Amino acid sequence: MENSVITSIKQRMGKTILSLKDEMTTLRTGRANAGILDHVTVELYGSRMPIKQMASINVPEARMLVVQPWDKKSLGAIDKAIREADLGLNPISDGLVLRVPMPELTEQRRKELVKVLHKFAEGAKVAIRNIRREAMEQLKNQEKHKEVSKDELKILEKSVQDQTDLFTKEVDQVAAAKETEILQV
Repeated sequence: MENSVITSIKQRMGKTILSLKDEMTTLRTGRANAGILDHVTVELYGSRMPIKQMASINVPEARMLVVQPWDKKSLGAIDKAIREADLGLNPISDGLVLRVPMPELTEQRRKELVKVLHKFAEGAKVAIRNIRREAMEQLKNQEKHKEVSKDELKILEKSVQDQTDLFTKEVDQVAAAKETEILQV
């Protein structure tokens, strides 16, 4: 039977991987991806809202996003937010929708994106190591309170380390795949 600490770290480390994948969708590759606008917020009527809560975002072709606001009055604010988001995007408004062409990435911009990707990956690894540390403390506490024996503790600690290694390797694989996608010309 698997210890509750092991079950917990599998879930938490899995969530860390999902969070990393979510962060990576914001990195611009050569292709259009609606996820690039997920973290862009718009100042409208005195409050800030994510674009996806005020408009539909479509990808009609490989190098174009179309943002169609539900409230036509918000078109200018959405345009401004996209321009100011430091994504290198320049929307074109036709009065009803914003067309956002995805420009070719320069070699320098690709290298900058890879650096950002590595920061995301390192953050995920740190989170996984913190989960491991907390799990080891919980296991030692269980042993101290006689909930597990010394032999069980060693087996469980090895299991925690194995899970940590497995999830760290997955972070590396996910980051390497995204890096390849970014660097493709």
